[in-house]
Amino acid sequence: MSAHVSGGRRTIVAMAVVAVLCLAAGVLLSRLIVSPGAAAAEAAPPTAGPITVPVERRTIGNEVVLRGDVGYDDPVELRVETGDLGGPAVVTGQVKEVGATLEAGAVALEVVGRPVVVLPGELPTYRTLRVGVSGPDVQQLRTALQAMGIDGGDPANATYDASAAAGVRALYQRVGYEPPSAGEEATEAVTAAREGLTAAQEALRSTQAQLAGAGTAAGPGASLAELDGAIRVAEARAAFLGSQCALPFEARDPSAADCSPPALVEADAALQTARAARAAADKAPDTSVERGAVRAAQDQVNAARTALQQAEADTLTPLPATEVVYLPSLPRRVDDVEVRRGGTVSGAFMTVSGATVQVTASASKADADLLTPGTAGTIPLEDGEVPVTVAEVTDTKPADAADGEGAEGGGEESARPTGDRRRVVFTVGALTPEQLTALQGTNVRVRVPVSSTEGEVLAVPLAALTAGPGGESRLEVADGEGASRLVEVTTGLAAGGYVEITGSKEPVEEGDLVVVGAAGAETSDEDEAEPGADATEEG
Repeated sequence: MSAHVSGGRRTIVAMAVVAVLCLAAGVLLSRLIVSPGAAAAEAAPPTAGPITVPVERRTIGNEVVLRGDVGYDDPVELRVETGDLGGPAVVTGQVKEVGATLEAGAVALEVVGRPVVVLPGELPTYRTLRVGVSGPDVQQLRTALQAMGIDGGDPANATYDASAAAGVRALYQRVGYEPPSAGEEATEAVTAAREGLTAAQEALRSTQAQLAGAGTAAGPGASLAELDGAIRVAEARAAFLGSQCALPFEARDPSAADCSPPALVEADAALQTARAARAAADKAPDTSVERGAVRAAQDQVNAARTALQQAEADTLTPLPATEVVYLPSLPRRVDDVEVRRGGTVSGAFMTVSGATVQVTASASKADADLLTPGTAGTIPLEDGEVPVTVAEVTDTKPADAADGEGAEGGGEESARPTGDRRRVVFTVGALTPEQLTALQGTNVRVRVPVSSTEGEVLAVPLAALTAGPGGESRLEVADGEGASRLVEVTTGLAAGGYVEITGSKEPVEEGDLVVVGAAGAETSDEDEAEPGADATEEG
């Protein structure tokens, strides 16, 4: 029993001794071993040294970066005037598919067998154009026809006349429909006017014949030669009687001459009558009545001719208001169709937008001033870049500015007042069907270079520049072995964190090392910021 007890005590004592030894060893080791963190904390800071970068040759470009929405330009609802149809406006054909393109002269719809032709123009259709109608809508028609290569007369002429009607006929021939007709009543009016002119011309010829007859002084059956002969006969008879009656009575021949006073008076009267008839033949007759009748007949002819011209003009081809719609710009893309064949037109029957894909963005006034129509840019895509061109820069409506549309990021840019925003519209270059599908309705980044060096130039980071006592720009060029020198330089374009070196008082070449900072020096938040922030990139 006592042997077991003494063995257990020895074991406990041995364990206690081992524990004490381990504790002592641990304390000893903790004093001899130092952790890496403690060693770094106790180490002295390294000696500060310059940070250098090489001078390089590179192209420096400045760009405006915007965000914009991709879509088709200027959506418009198409409506057609149906009040003159005299019945339901039934759709009989030519219903377009969504995605179709409407060109100038295209048939947008067929209503009751007649086309609805699309023409370029700002004024909406509000009346039928026919001969005699005047106004700006006639000039718009002539201009539209001229743009399509159809002669519709002088666009400055605001009156619808035969030249405009001829242009309309040519338009309908091009679209494949019969030209509009003036109607049966107009045709019947032309027939009646022609008959009236014929009757008036016959009446004129009759009065002219009567005037010609009244103007013959000798009257019917008597000519001037006959009148002269009658005078000579009367003179010979009077002379013969005079000679016979002058003889003594016994010398006279009673059978040859009657010398009685009545016979002598009769002979003299016959002579005077013949002479009077001949004198009357030399005097113009009074034909005032006949001339008046001719004038009246001529007036009737003129009136009949005018009536015929008007009737024929009324039959010239009109342009019904029910058969034309105008759009400010063409071509257009069909976005939505509200009718189908067999249905009726009531209100808008189609919605179209510009067939040109565009990007609409918003820019600050400062950036917009750098973007002039024609300036080229790009839309970066995963498979490359799509070219864009600035189409227009206009003032932004307050509602558009409030949307924050276009500017990248937010912050101060989105808080700018409405008057500092501008609407920028870009036209998009050629797109593949896949690109068009991917871009439609999306918001994209647009990059527009606004200034650039002509090729590669000597350039250094902006952080390498320091200012001298007189405000001059300087570079600290490292010469090796820890030495450096300050070189005064002339700078050019700065963008993307780099600045162009256009000249220097001492040679600076590609590959030279310039100081941009000091290693181990404390860096302020401003120094830690990215030095290459593009001042023209919004956000």
